[in-house]
Amino acid sequence: MAEEVILTKEGKEELEKRLEYLKVEKRAEITERIKTAREFGDLSENAEYDAAKNEQAMIEGEILEIENKLKYAVIIKDGAKKGTVSLGSKVDILDEETKEVLTYEIVGTTEADVELGRISNESPVGNALLGHKAGDTVNVVVPAGIVTITVKKVY
Repeated sequence: MAEEVILTKEGKEELEKRLEYLKVEKRAEITERIKTAREFGDLSENAEYDAAKNEQAMIEGEILEIENKLKYAVIIKDGAKKGTVSLGSKVDILDEETKEVLTYEIVGTTEADVELGRISNESPVGNALLGHKAGDTVNVVVPAGIVTITVKKVY
């Protein structure tokens, strides 16, 4: 059995939209490019044809990847379990060294994007935060060493 893919409801919807776009619009676009490139003649030296076929292969690979993720998707509920950091929780943390307060949402690896404030439950910080409550201080082993963070709020 394949590994489950942890997604938020929004993450699943985004994957479904992307899949629809690839299947309907991108496939049609690539098919048209291949058709046009074939009209140029000799396929053995046809760069446009080769490029279109390569792009088609990449799109088909992405379609298969998304379909597989959706097949094994497990949707997480938004919010914390009784104030405890869990998948789907948003958490405010204080970096004890820099005194900077950061807000993160704990999500599965598929949706992780630090720039959007979403960290994976498998990342060092995300994993270390799981199970903790507001007021807890946590030491996290990161590539640069050990970082101490305090959970300020779980929601």
